[in-house]
Amino acid sequence: MKISIIGAGNVGSLAAMRIAADGLGDVLLMDVVKGLALGKALDLEDARPLLKSNYSIKGSDDIIQIKDSDIVVVTAGLARKPGMTREELLVKNARILKDVCLKIKELAKAAIVIIVTNPLDIMTFYALKLTDFKPSKLFGMGISLDTARFINLISQELHLPAADIEAQVVGAHGEGMLALPGLAKVKGVSLDKFISEDKIESLISRTVNRGAQIVASLGTGSAFFAPSAAIASIVKTIVKDEKRTIGLCSYLNGQYGIKDSCIGVPCRIGKNGIEQIMELDLSAGQLAQLAKSAAAVAQATAKLFV
Repeated sequence: MKISIIGAGNVGSLAAMRIAADGLGDVLLMDVVKGLALGKALDLEDARPLLKSNYSIKGSDDIIQIKDSDIVVVTAGLARKPGMTREELLVKNARILKDVCLKIKELAKAAIVIIVTNPLDIMTFYALKLTDFKPSKLFGMGISLDTARFINLISQELHLPAADIEAQVVGAHGEGMLALPGLAKVKGVSLDKFISEDKIESLISRTVNRGAQIVASLGTGSAFFAPSAAIASIVKTIVKDEKRTIGLCSYLNGQYGIKDSCIGVPCRIGKNGIEQIMELDLSAGQLAQLAKSAAAVAQATAKLFV
């Protein structure tokens, strides 16, 4: 498998390290900044003897090197600054993504494409429109990260391993996400058996604001350890054809009552990309909130083509 990662910043380079070290394929790290991807790839090569791993990783500033990639991960774009929402990144990152997508369409027509650039849901829908790829082959990382954050905060609250906890977040990757506490379980038992409703609401609020908290704490840049782990998890599921269900920003055309937009929902994925969109049993209020987020994504994306 040839796995190309476009964008050699913190998220892209860490994703490259995780994917290469897991032996998932030959990794190409690409960035328009001259020498950046090459330098990081050389550094990662030098770690092979220490890790006792003979992985393959290369770096380049020439996007033509992504030719015939099996998987392309797009992390290219500007990171959020303190106080900046994902939506404020829209215009600048759309310009970057447009150039990247046209090159992917030209050089890697058969690739599965994973969008990570923020604002993620809008950028995923924009990339679909630019490339005209099948929705099963192009999707966004999105809520797999948000779900991990929700589970982590629950595990901290209960002082239990994260592996004992199941949870689900749907909707937009960002302030519009929708955590579903009714589906959260601890060792198979409903979350509300362990903590009060007020505490659950607090956990949801902290999950929604987790990304902004990280941005504010760092001062410059945004999260990269957990996002890179989310990317590597998705890539592994595809490469190994694991048929796992993961929260992704996916194109919907009737599911959840939503047509022609992208939003975060659980999807079963394997070697061919998205194989099935899983439809959860949501309340009328939750469906309305999901539809509102999807409508906002479609409206924002439409403005990029004006």
